[in-house]
Amino acid sequence: MIIGAIMSATSKSLWGMLLGRFFVGTGLGLGPPVAALYVAEVSPPAVRGTYGGLTQIATCLGIMGSLFIGIPSKEIVGWWRICFWISVIPAAALALFMEICAESPHWLFKKGRTVEAEAEFEKLLGGLHVKPAMSELTKSDRGDESGTMKLSEILFGCHARVMFIGSALFALQQLSGINAVFYFSSATFESFGVSSKIGNTCVGICNLLGSVISMILMDKLGRKVLLLGSFLGMAVTMGLQAIAASSYASGFGAMYLSVGGMLLYVLSFALGAGPVPCLLMSEILPGKIRAKAMAICLAVHWVINFFVGLLFLRMLEQMGAQLLYSIFGSFSLLAVIFVKKYVLETKGKSLQEIEIALLAQEIV
Repeated sequence: MIIGAIMSATSKSLWGMLLGRFFVGTGLGLGPPVAALYVAEVSPPAVRGTYGGLTQIATCLGIMGSLFIGIPSKEIVGWWRICFWISVIPAAALALFMEICAESPHWLFKKGRTVEAEAEFEKLLGGLHVKPAMSELTKSDRGDESGTMKLSEILFGCHARVMFIGSALFALQQLSGINAVFYFSSATFESFGVSSKIGNTCVGICNLLGSVISMILMDKLGRKVLLLGSFLGMAVTMGLQAIAASSYASGFGAMYLSVGGMLLYVLSFALGAGPVPCLLMSEILPGKIRAKAMAICLAVHWVINFFVGLLFLRMLEQMGAQLLYSIFGSFSLLAVIFVKKYVLETKGKSLQEIEIALLAQEIV
């Protein structure tokens, strides 16, 4: 991320900029899955959802910060280079602070470094909780088998069910249209005469508000309830936007339905569909394959994200807003059915308890 930001800030050509963005994209591809894994493995079960929710809040604050930092770019020539230089700061802070963070005891244990794992548990949980935590770890097999396990074994072997759940959940999250809303919300606001600055600020506030509520409720209501409510809310609000795009709404009615529906859609997304999938995958994926499987699930996320962003405007022109929003709403409803049928509740359970529960489902 640091190298890519510096290359982008100093670029004199298109190819230099593209190479810089390639480095940043590589950093972003590495960061989210590792962050989700790390948070899941160092957090006590009772507050793991809350800590996972904090990462989503941090993401929202980062997005809002970048929007505000970019405001002067219309008036000040070359301000975009300053934006790239500023982005070096959080990347450098991440590198610095991770040096003083605890290593994952789960990773140390899988590598056979038991004494070090105990020492890290003592840092994270306190001396009284080291023995129970180590006892939980011993219930799972030692040894990082993911390095020797082939991709075909992960996708089609005994872990096929959990890989299907993870990949499908991320696919449905993206097919619900969230990034199309984020990418092109400014155009929607401007079409109704609303300033893009005001519109983006409102979107950021709704995203942040939903993430804060999600963090508070994550370990009280559970992951599954938040996912169900979130996807259902997204389906309803996409329906409002489809109505706004139809002949049944006009003038102020269309504006309130479209803009209000969009903001409620973002709020619904932030309540569950945004923060929960990454946390849930880091919880339900077995320890032996957790790192590699998480990377595969996130790859599905980014591939579908890419195609939705690439094709959205073309589909909007050919299909019309009403049909396209109806399709996004249908995928949100499909996600509700999928979560109800396949997703396991993980609230308050250790990673080993979750793994045993999923193994029992496989046997049944």
